[in-house]
Amino acid sequence: MEKNKMKAVLESVLFTMGESVDTGRLSKVLEISSKETEALLKEIKQEYDEDESRGVTLMELEGAYQMCSKPDMYEWLIKIASAPRKYTLTDSLLETLSIIAYKQPVTKIEIEKIRGVSCDHAVNRLVEFDLVMEVGRMDAPGRPLLFGTTEQFLRSFGVTSLEDLPRMNTDRIEEFREQAEKEVQLKLDI
Repeated sequence: MEKNKMKAVLESVLFTMGESVDTGRLSKVLEISSKETEALLKEIKQEYDEDESRGVTLMELEGAYQMCSKPDMYEWLIKIASAPRKYTLTDSLLETLSIIAYKQPVTKIEIEKIRGVSCDHAVNRLVEFDLVMEVGRMDAPGRPLLFGTTEQFLRSFGVTSLEDLPRMNTDRIEEFREQAEKEVQLKLDI
């Protein structure tokens, strides 16, 4: 592999990892010696440091390297980090959130039984949005995490307590249950 291609591979790996990566691991990726990898990394670092039009550099951390912002970029990073984040709740996130709101405290397995699909991504996004949080562990084998809503959830949806959430019509609940059972049966038949 040519030198510029190896440098591009190193940049891509370090950017994607987002954390420091040991020189030994990087050399295995390139299938070259650690010494050669180290030389390439130092070259990349020098190129970044000398080019004032670049906002990133490589940082060496005890035999490992990490791609990071140049210190003179912190002023702009603070501006973006302190800006309020806007988030979009997709249908799957809203569905997962409603299950947690009405069934809390609830485990991921219980959510998945209701939705019929994996909920890891949805729950993680809701935690990231500060609408859902871990509220403990179930006293059962494996001690699965329990999830519930946060104060931010109440603020976002304009309710003062969970009792203020709209009540579901019992006829509609039965209708939803029947639809879910039919969907599960269709999936099993395939």
